[in-house]
Amino acid sequence: MAPDAEDRGPRPPEAGAARIGIGPPVANSCARTRVSGPFTVVVALGEVDIATAGLLSEHLDAATAEPRPDVLVDLRDVDFLDCSGLRVLCRAEARARERGGRLRLVGDGAPLLRLLRGSGLLDRFPPLPGMPGERT
Repeated sequence: MAPDAEDRGPRPPEAGAARIGIGPPVANSCARTRVSGPFTVVVALGEVDIATAGLLSEHLDAATAEPRPDVLVDLRDVDFLDCSGLRVLCRAEARARERGGRLRLVGDGAPLLRLLRGSGLLDRFPPLPGMPGERT
């Protein structure tokens, strides 16, 4: 017996859903997305670790789905970032490059610089001290 439509669970989002005007993922405890001029800004919050990296990844996947994405990842409100978070950032940066765009990090804290330097990712992700065009 075939299941009725009411018996089926919600359909997973279709690939490229962000490209057809559905928009960014809903803000969650670890990330939110907004547009600022020519940039898609993904603001990461709190702790980004193995338990929460997927929540950030949802936003980065949507932000890098378009051709030629110009993504800024604002890490200024991140309290902790581990290798799971770095993996998500590296994957998103590679996706942006594959689509002819770029992904840059925003953060001015010494812990972020130490983490990037220690992981060998400082050349790949030289952090911007603030948002482009933001007044200090």
